[in-house]
Amino acid sequence: MLEINNLNVSYGKIQVIWDLSMEIKENEAVGIFGPNGAGKSTLINAIIGLVKNKEGSIKFNEEKIIGLETHQIIKKGIALVPQKRELFPIMTVKENLKLGAAYIPEARGEIKQNLEFVYNIFPILKEREKQLAGTMSGGQQRMLAVGRALMSSPKLLILDEPSVGLQPSLVTDLFKKLNEIKKEDVSILLAEQNVKQGLKVIDRGYVLENGKIELEDDAENLTKNEHIQKSYLGI
Repeated sequence: MLEINNLNVSYGKIQVIWDLSMEIKENEAVGIFGPNGAGKSTLINAIIGLVKNKEGSIKFNEEKIIGLETHQIIKKGIALVPQKRELFPIMTVKENLKLGAAYIPEARGEIKQNLEFVYNIFPILKEREKQLAGTMSGGQQRMLAVGRALMSSPKLLILDEPSVGLQPSLVTDLFKKLNEIKKEDVSILLAEQNVKQGLKVIDRGYVLENGKIELEDDAENLTKNEHIQKSYLGI
């Protein structure tokens, strides 16, 4: 589904991503793990067209997407849940959700069924659909951000550090919801520092350090990997 080959990304003279290659298959959840400054967010920005200074190849469903504008890439079936959520605080929960489908022609005709899908995964959003988004708790806002992305009928859902700022119990709840989403024919790319929780969701993972892929394996083997245990799991 998503194929990245020999990707290099720089901000001016500072190179952030070095010769990176990875893939995500259909109905697969893949994690990108690494510390702050490893290049996770830069990689995501390169995929969705927010970073223009890059070399290499990015294909989505066998179509090259490097060089396309972000709105063109999103319309092809990629949705992003940004780290800072970026909701519209003085709009209601339901209004925020509908905006997720507003600029995607295919999704505009599926608003009713997508709302039902989102409400089934996040019942709290149904309960609070008339509440202003800015008055919700941090965990509820994170769920709303995920729900809004799902309203676009994505083939690939990208989440940038979804656990940031959430208390541990809410992180556990959110990651359980990602397991439900994975069952609905939606591929997932999860960029995350919380490796312990992330490994419970993904099928495969990549470890990104200093802009380079240092390790790739399935979730089970990553959990057993000595470097992962010492550096990320505290074992």
